[in-house]
Amino acid sequence: MKTRLILGMTVLALSALPAFSQQEPPLISVSGSAEVKVAPDEIYLRLGVETRDATLEIAKKQNDERVSNALAFLKSKGIPDKDLQTDFISIDPTYNNESSRRVAVYAVRRSIEVRLTDTKGFEAILTGLLNSGVNNVEGMELRTSELRKHRDAARAMAIRAAREKADALAAELGVKRGKVYAVNANEWGGLWSSASERNFRYAGLMNQNVAQNAGPPAEAGNGTLSLGQISVSASVQVSFLIE
Repeated sequence: MKTRLILGMTVLALSALPAFSQQEPPLISVSGSAEVKVAPDEIYLRLGVETRDATLEIAKKQNDERVSNALAFLKSKGIPDKDLQTDFISIDPTYNNESSRRVAVYAVRRSIEVRLTDTKGFEAILTGLLNSGVNNVEGMELRTSELRKHRDAARAMAIRAAREKADALAAELGVKRGKVYAVNANEWGGLWSSASERNFRYAGLMNQNVAQNAGPPAEAGNGTLSLGQISVSASVQVSFLIE
């Protein structure tokens, strides 16, 4: 019994040896990245309405009126209900001093989120909202409605960039690039936020092999705002077999 057990353990150990002795084949590992610049065709606005009064009822009434006026203005401009959203109301009392529980003033706040697909009419709509009672622009995002298409294009460009780099390395080394052994892809971007400081570009610019494709900038009518372009980026890491 003891001899049979030892023999079985030996056979099991030998059968496991090939798994540990396998080595990775000769590879050429490269990275490629691409940045596609497109004109934004959607604007997401987050707007704030704040009113203050020593009487809560008055502050809330004033806030309700301003929000109603802003929503009525947006609907008059053809903005559909599905592109509008209002937050719950918030009330922030300010006291006379730290030890007193007597309220000096009530601040009533509510936010409105709106999606605009007419980028040329943006400034006129924003001006109308400010005239309707909106007194705070909390944030703005520029987006593209064709994000999937632009990501696919950026990924294809990144793959071509990686393949070209691999071919150049193989030629310098006197070898031939073989089939793909492993690949990993990442995409990002597709929007610009007023709070982001355009951080979406850094990854593509950090790589050595970058392909770029720029389209025409967005138009914003005759106002002072230039929407420019937003970046859609992709990167790939590819390992090719060496033949």
